[in-house]
Amino acid sequence: MWRLKKQNMKAAAALLLSLSLTLCMASAQSKPPMNDSTNKTALATFGGGCYWCTEAIYQMISGVKSVASGFAGGTKENPTYEEVCTGTTGHAEVIQIEYDPSVVSYEQLLHTFWEAHDPTTLNRQGGDTGTQYRSIILYRTDAEKTVAEKSKAEAQKNFRQPIVTEIVPLKKFFKAEDYHQNYFRTHPNQPYCRAVIAPKVEKFEKKLKQTQEAH
Repeated sequence: MWRLKKQNMKAAAALLLSLSLTLCMASAQSKPPMNDSTNKTALATFGGGCYWCTEAIYQMISGVKSVASGFAGGTKENPTYEEVCTGTTGHAEVIQIEYDPSVVSYEQLLHTFWEAHDPTTLNRQGGDTGTQYRSIILYRTDAEKTVAEKSKAEAQKNFRQPIVTEIVPLKKFFKAEDYHQNYFRTHPNQPYCRAVIAPKVEKFEKKLKQTQEAH
């Protein structure tokens, strides 16, 4: 008789333990993950001439997690750099920025965009000419479109000539070949990098330092 009672007590204890574990797991699953906002990132896609230049600028900004050079705005699937250089693909050289919105906003990224290139020259940035070097903002949402258009109107006050930047929806971003990624940092002594990119980076770096000191 005692043996039977003991077995029943064990069975009841096991059942209670099982129910307790089930309730704990359900409670844990219902709670939102901690620090979720710190892990959330967003994407922005801009074109402002040679992507080696714009990539180098945005890599300096706090809150930017990564920058990828590539192509967008055209019709050809998976274009190569050589194909885009012909000007027949419709694509522009662009960068895709992954950033933390809690550190840097889309609006702030756009502010840098207007400073990082000349948005008043049609299909050209310095000595780089062709539709692939056009100034372009590719938005993902209507909210981004609204912010971009407002930012463009504000930026126009700083330029004598009209801004020719396109603001269009992003259809697809195609990442460029590996050797184009992180180009300035890995090829600082390349002639184009020394003559064109380095002065832009130094100028922007100086401005960043001034802004930080002001705050």
